[in-house]
Amino acid sequence: MNQPRRNSPRRNPSRPRSKLVARIVSAVVVVTVIVAGLWYWNNRKSEAAEGAYRTVQVDRGDIRVVISSTGTLSATSTVTVGSQVSGQVTDVLVDFNDQVKKDQVIARIDPSTYEAQIAQGSAQISGARASLAQAQATLRNAQLDYDRKSDLGSRQLVARSDVDLARAALDQARAAVNSAQAQIQQQTASTQTTRINLGRTVIRSPVDGVVLTRTIEPGQTVAASLQAPELFTIAEDLAKMKIELAVDEADIGQVKVGQGVSFTVDAFPDRQFRGTVEQVRLSATTTSNVVTYPVVVAVDNSDGTLLPGLTVNAEIEVSKRNDVLRISNAALRYKPADSAAPQQAAPVAMRGAGSGITDDLARTVAQLKANPEQQAAFDAAVASIRERQAARQAAAKAGGSNSMFGGGGGPRMVSSGSGDMQAQIRQRMLERYQQDFAAFRTSLDDVQRKQWDAAVSALTSAKRAPLYKLVDGKPQQVQVRIGASDGTNTEVSGDIKQGDTIITGERARE
Repeated sequence: MNQPRRNSPRRNPSRPRSKLVARIVSAVVVVTVIVAGLWYWNNRKSEAAEGAYRTVQVDRGDIRVVISSTGTLSATSTVTVGSQVSGQVTDVLVDFNDQVKKDQVIARIDPSTYEAQIAQGSAQISGARASLAQAQATLRNAQLDYDRKSDLGSRQLVARSDVDLARAALDQARAAVNSAQAQIQQQTASTQTTRINLGRTVIRSPVDGVVLTRTIEPGQTVAASLQAPELFTIAEDLAKMKIELAVDEADIGQVKVGQGVSFTVDAFPDRQFRGTVEQVRLSATTTSNVVTYPVVVAVDNSDGTLLPGLTVNAEIEVSKRNDVLRISNAALRYKPADSAAPQQAAPVAMRGAGSGITDDLARTVAQLKANPEQQAAFDAAVASIRERQAARQAAAKAGGSNSMFGGGGGPRMVSSGSGDMQAQIRQRMLERYQQDFAAFRTSLDDVQRKQWDAAVSALTSAKRAPLYKLVDGKPQQVQVRIGASDGTNTEVSGDIKQGDTIITGERARE
């Protein structure tokens, strides 16, 4: 009897493979979740750290430093025309805004009084001449009488007293002639004075210009007994005008002749005009304990737009820095809440060429328009400085000395509050740069050398201040040099570059 055939179970080869795939997928998911969680945690932690601070970015741009002031427009030369004689005005020949030429008649005063005085003087001169003729006749008779008596007296035919009397009569006759001649001169001079005053009754313009003011009318009487009355004011040339600004004593040291000035006037609010500092006067004025100095600005008014007397709001451009690193002024005011007191400021590194001075000097060389030989000398000096700096940094990592400028040492750490130490370091920096660039400086001409010395002195004596960069969510203090400031942004240089994130404040914690 055949027994029934038992079917053995069939093995499925895809089942273990499916389990393996499932385990791998699970592992990948777990790893992905863990990595995502770590990334999210770190990112959230970093954002939380960064979100605790208010920051700005270091950027490049222009900084224009200006001094604001107000003043009044006026003609470069203004002449006040008066009268040297008194009398009634008969004619006024010009009016406001009239163009006048030099020696042009602009008014007349009644001349009748002076004409009468001239006639009187002429008559007095005629009388004096008649008196002179009479005195001359008397002199001739006295001379003849003296000659006769003198001859007779020499022969002792007349008394000596008669000769003396004849001599006295002769002297009297000569004196009478001299007196008559003096009277003629006196009357002539008096008449000439009257003629001059007669000429002054015609008022003429002393210059070519424009009549700004007129204070007389026909029929008005002017009196010049005490001082010359002002009849007209004439502006000599309105194509060239001036502004007199009152600059505060705190700013006057920055104002130099030749600096550019931009200004506006209320009459033309949409236009901006230009001028140039022409004179910085030394006559200080004190008003309510505020000392100001007058600064004269020359203005070209060829188109005749500007008018005398307009109030001006001006800005004197005392400095302009193009394409420099700059930072918001708020970053310079920031101090960490947990930082030490100002007198115990954190130590900062005082660096040499590595803090960006060579970059600033390179811009100075570009402004000097150095020739190829001068540029090669400068590049050689910079290369030597950088080699020495690299050697110092390597020695510092190897534990070398901490001498600031010694061989192999790193930058010395000094307190930012030690003023004497700062001054000594700056002096040593200046001396070092003078040595490093001695060959380059020798290749410059006198004008270039003067600009170079001023730039090196300004860079080494520049003020320094701490900034706080945000690095990996944490503030890191860096020391920078401070340059020009326009009130909003300040030029900075040193261990800082464009795009760095700088802390300006801390946000309130929730």
